[in-house]
Amino acid sequence: MKRELVTWSSTFSVGIKLIDDQHKGLFDLVNDMFNHAISDETEERIYFQSVIEKAVKYVRVHFATEEKIMIATKFTGYREHKRAHDAFVITVVNNIKEFEAGKRFSLSTFTKFLREWILTHIAIMDKQYIEYFKKIASRKADGKLSISSTDII
Repeated sequence: MKRELVTWSSTFSVGIKLIDDQHKGLFDLVNDMFNHAISDETEERIYFQSVIEKAVKYVRVHFATEEKIMIATKFTGYREHKRAHDAFVITVVNNIKEFEAGKRFSLSTFTKFLREWILTHIAIMDKQYIEYFKKIASRKADGKLSISSTDII
């Protein structure tokens, strides 16, 4: 039976389909890791080794997507947001190095760290750029907000 450590809901939506889809993918990844946390360190290590490279690539693509949008729209909070992304990557890389060095590893602890970081980051940091985007966006004829080159200062 599959368990969910974190469940996607509209409260996490930032209103940009590409970003929301990537966030949903991160939720799926955390839940998949959580479902492989079975208290058998050997099996957890095998699973982690098979999935972590893919996870790091996914996170880097997601961060690059957000950062590209922030740069293009001249979001003033970009530097702070980038620092948060960089700090997260460093923490994950350090966890991977400890894992590779054979240090004790708990997949459950790692997935709970990911859950807390993702939820906090989306709820606080990502909502900041969404509020900014709403301020600079134009409303299209169908009522939806759109950001075009004419909206960017």
